Amino acid sequence: MSDDVHGPVDFILLEFPADADTSDAAVALIDLVERGTVRLWDLLVIRKAMDGSVTVVEVTDSPFAHLAGARSGLLGDDDIAEAAGVMEPGTGAALIVYENAWAIPFIAGALRAGGQL
Repeated sequence: MSDDVHGPVDFILLEFPADADTSDAAVALIDLVERGTVRLWDLLVIRKAMDGSVTVVEVTDSPFAHLAGARSGLLGDDDIAEAAGVMEPGTGAALIVYENAWAIPFIAGALRAGGQL
């Protein structure tokens, strides 16, 4: 299969109470990555304090530490600000950009048949 074929790329902002144990979510995401269902492009952990201030937390200091190397450069300060704008004060969030790798064989087959994306 050609390296030029990619699956659809999506993003998600998962917001949690500040004191939430996000281990289950991290384990589920790691499983999706390890099974090849998704390719993780970016993962940022963001905290929004009660006063509205925003901090980007080192992923290595979270249950998502196993995925700390996921940084494609697609997410920037504007994306962080936009995500923080919809977060409630006193919460934390994982901002994730991922490729739907499961779709690559389908897309490749469609392209071989003359399909266009």
